[in-house]
Amino acid sequence: MLLNRRTMIGALAALPVASRTAAAKADDPLLFAYFGTGKGEATGLKLAISDDGFAFRELGGGRSYLPPMVGEAKLMRDPFVFRGVGRDAPWHMVWTTAWEGVTIGHATSRDLRHWSPQRALPVMAGVKGTRNCWAPEAIWDAKARRFVIFWSSTVAGRFEETAGTSESGYNHRLWYVTTRDFATFSDAAVLYDPGFSVIDGTFARGVSGLHLIVKDETLTPPRKWLQVASAKSPTGPFGKLSAPFTPSWVEGPMTTVIGGETVCYWDVYRDGKWGAAATRDFVQWRDVSAKLSMPAGARHGSLVRIPRALADGLAIGPA
Repeated sequence: MLLNRRTMIGALAALPVASRTAAAKADDPLLFAYFGTGKGEATGLKLAISDDGFAFRELGGGRSYLPPMVGEAKLMRDPFVFRGVGRDAPWHMVWTTAWEGVTIGHATSRDLRHWSPQRALPVMAGVKGTRNCWAPEAIWDAKARRFVIFWSSTVAGRFEETAGTSESGYNHRLWYVTTRDFATFSDAAVLYDPGFSVIDGTFARGVSGLHLIVKDETLTPPRKWLQVASAKSPTGPFGKLSAPFTPSWVEGPMTTVIGGETVCYWDVYRDGKWGAAATRDFVQWRDVSAKLSMPAGARHGSLVRIPRALADGLAIGPA
């Protein structure tokens, strides 16, 4: 199904759109939404909470807060939780539904325990040759008054100059659609082409403005590290990429602000652990990995600050 501004997908009613999102407080608990190792991608949404941004305690005894039910493989990888716009707006989540396909998952919630019916959004159905849709995220573009939903895709016949540089014939770029109501969407387009196979894009806001963090997925020679570029807006233009600020063989960057610094966390997936670094200017990074205590088996996810009353409700466990 081709998505465009007049195409309706699903029966979700239009959500209220206000001038700004209710701002999170700096001392609000930090929620970590993730999936687990083993069969975790089929089990669904896992949650953990932290008061200081470094020590995370598992919620619900490790049970799933939302089992996946849609998409080509009915998986839930890379869950990304974010707040809608306006004080009464619901929470949203998007996720990877399959290793190969043209959809991403979407659902909404008021309390992060009870969820709307899940939808498989066919964001790349209109792009012939699409192989996959990985690690979707979303960001509010205040100037354009719309959400930008973005992810990584390999499209056959596109970007032939880097064909064969990632595993299993993948050759990714960041793609995106825009929406104001999560019912109608723009056509998919390329968001970011750094000249190499790129995955796991995430935006970070700091005192120096908006930045895009990405993973170089080049296998030969192995890079597999994170780099950052400034962003004039969620759809660019983007500045020059920095030198890598992480070791190789990491993925799944996610960020938050702690004590005036932006902290970027990443999944050291081959070693079953996590790393993190803090920065004030996105140029100089300070390793803070030793402070981390993450749930056992936690994989690529997202961070968001939530009201303490909401965190207390989640402590009850899944609905």
